[in-house]
Amino acid sequence: MDPCPFVRLTVGNLGLKIPVAAKPARSVVHPSSSPCYCKIKLKNFPLQTAVVPYITPEPQSPDGAAQVQASAAAATFNLGKSDLEKLAGKSLFGGSSKRLHLTVSIYTGGRGTTCGVNSGRLLGKIRVPLDLAGTETRAVIFHNGWINVGKESKNSSAQFHLNVKSEPDPRFVFQFDGEPECSPQVFQIQGSIRQPVFTCKFSFRSAPDRNQRSWSLPSELSCSRGWLSSFGSERERPGKERKGWSITVHDLSGSPVAAASMVTPFVASPGSDRVSRSNPGSWLILRPGDGTWKPWGRLEAWRERGSADGLGYRFELIPDSAAAAGIVLAESTLSSSKGGKFVIDLGSGSPAGGAGGTANGRSTPGSVASPACSPRSSGDFGYGLWPYCVYRGFVMSARVAGEGDGRKSKCNRPPTVEVSVQHVNCTEDAAAYVALSAAVDLSMDACRLFSQKLRKELCPPQDLPC
Repeated sequence: MDPCPFVRLTVGNLGLKIPVAAKPARSVVHPSSSPCYCKIKLKNFPLQTAVVPYITPEPQSPDGAAQVQASAAAATFNLGKSDLEKLAGKSLFGGSSKRLHLTVSIYTGGRGTTCGVNSGRLLGKIRVPLDLAGTETRAVIFHNGWINVGKESKNSSAQFHLNVKSEPDPRFVFQFDGEPECSPQVFQIQGSIRQPVFTCKFSFRSAPDRNQRSWSLPSELSCSRGWLSSFGSERERPGKERKGWSITVHDLSGSPVAAASMVTPFVASPGSDRVSRSNPGSWLILRPGDGTWKPWGRLEAWRERGSADGLGYRFELIPDSAAAAGIVLAESTLSSSKGGKFVIDLGSGSPAGGAGGTANGRSTPGSVASPACSPRSSGDFGYGLWPYCVYRGFVMSARVAGEGDGRKSKCNRPPTVEVSVQHVNCTEDAAAYVALSAAVDLSMDACRLFSQKLRKELCPPQDLPC
């Protein structure tokens, strides 16, 4: 089945240039001695904020163009088919409504608010016209260069540099047919078509299983590598804990193609009923290879304190070399009550735009290789470029429901997963991201306050009710 069309709109290469000799209005602080930032707004999308570097004109480059360096995107908007249709804005009388623009407001001074009032001072606004027709199939540069800013922008010496472009970013979309703990099917979505591609099996690992390291995973795949002690602790811990959860992803033939297994129990910190950041629970995301399960990634999760009261998480890629350190691909927080989007996006320094979620807090080098295709190499998806494909740009996102008004709200919103085509070379690649999404969703339950009850599906038979 073909992927779904998506368009990635990015804003980057920001810079602000005001000659020192210029005298701005008395109420405006000169940017050379004050931080600058901008607010970027696209219709129907959350506001995004980015730092703006100050450019000092040099004799060899009086226009400052040479000093504007290509960098990670300051803001990113991921547009699906429905978003593109809404932005097209068809009017009731036929034809399109007024032309679409991207609005950028430039400020000097610190970010934030004081007594509800923005602390920064508005220097000026610019509007970049956008025509998104046909952008699903071709790249478009809407603007790249300097724009005069200020009330008298035609004669103003203040100039703002930015690059606005769009690129096709097709994605595979998967949806669980129920919560991961209910061992659901997983469907691939393409428009109104839903096609089953995976089945999930949720299980508990008993104490003997942990000692034997079989983890209740398929018997045809043994765990010969001694990575358990390196990545997690399976020792019995006194007190409140949630442990032993595991989910295996199978293709339609019944063969295991990925798994997620809890390697460090989710334990309440002393004197509290929550999992703390200093002692997080963790999962290993596993892929089959050479007759065994091989660790591909590690997910840590905890419950944030304070007003945020969210699910904190960190996901890192595990290199093939045992001596190499893990590479953090995502680290952020999701709202415990509303949920949000778990996102791996290595080309954006802006919020992901999901409710309660933000983009990953760290980037990764562009030389990191994509997950190797497993020896089974079914190649059903066949859109990847491995081994030449690297982790860059949008990688994946998973919509996760929050606790809401109880377990019922979560049951009605099973996880939805988007994976960039460039990061899928075979069925096992897609399955690894599905397993990771299941682990994130289950972490929302594992980090639920221990004073609250879990669904019966998440309780080992000997522990019911939990």
